[in-house]
Amino acid sequence: MSQRRSIARRLFIGLSIVGFIGTTLLLVFIINEHRQSFTALGDPAAARHAFRELFEHVILPILVLIIPMGMASLIVIRQALAPLGEAVAQLQVAERHQRGVLIDHAAFPTEAVPFAQAVNRLLGQLDQAARDHEAFAADVAHELRTPLAVLALELDGLEHPDAPRLRAEVIAMRRLIDQLMLLARVEAQSVAQSIRDSVRLEDVGADIVSLMAPGAIAADKSLSLTRVGDVAPIMGQRETVAAALRNLVENALRVTPPGGAVTVIAGPGPRLRVKDGGAGLTPERLAELVQRHRRADHASSEGAGLGLAIVARIMAAHGGTLSSTADAQELVLDFAPLR
Repeated sequence: MSQRRSIARRLFIGLSIVGFIGTTLLLVFIINEHRQSFTALGDPAAARHAFRELFEHVILPILVLIIPMGMASLIVIRQALAPLGEAVAQLQVAERHQRGVLIDHAAFPTEAVPFAQAVNRLLGQLDQAARDHEAFAADVAHELRTPLAVLALELDGLEHPDAPRLRAEVIAMRRLIDQLMLLARVEAQSVAQSIRDSVRLEDVGADIVSLMAPGAIAADKSLSLTRVGDVAPIMGQRETVAAALRNLVENALRVTPPGGAVTVIAGPGPRLRVKDGGAGLTPERLAELVQRHRRADHASSEGAGLGLAIVARIMAAHGGTLSSTADAQELVLDFAPLR
């Protein structure tokens, strides 16, 4: 790969080469034109005088002309490219905070406007593709959930030995559909970021614990929330953050035996941890499980093993990571700090 150089540096090198070649050619022309005069200058003092005249009237004017021209060219190039740097800063700031961001090319040089327009068209297409993806996910979810809800109601009134098993299958299918739709939304949002808000992680933890505690108690397991140090807020989507934590809590309750405890730990900093009573996961095993369609004790038992894959995808969309500490039986959600 060739080394990239800035336009200003290329201009400086180009002007230097042109100046050197021009000066050399001019000197050759002058020396050739006045060859006889120089030959007649046998006196060293006369020769020095001639060369001094040559320097003062040829070389020095060229240097006086080229150096200011080079400096002025560098200044003009930098001023012309300054709007490009401002556009880059604009995109970097808006990268994970808003949807529909476009490059403002009003102050761009004429030569750079077509490139900026092409980038804006691409950003618009990505944004529209994400919106279409989300709309499709919502439509599919509605079309699938409605018949499943009707089927569940029919099974509730059915007195048949297979009715409980069928109801469990319907519930599992509804959960799988919810996971698939959530994954579709997360992937769409990672292409074109939706508007985000400040999210308090301890509040998310409290909501999930309150929601799932009754089921944990019914299964003879305890579920609690603990706060450690200062819990920093994050910039993100509360719905998807809650979905990630809920997936981890569901898996933790699944692998924890009756009489065991599951603890959601908020903090310190922008972090959530889920500690269960299972065997734990090594980092290597977790890396395998976050791959789609992999299953294990910590993966969703509904049939596709998407739980941890969804959590990892949500964390990536929030600039964070999913990790494990097998010895402490914890899965850790580390979020990017609020900027």
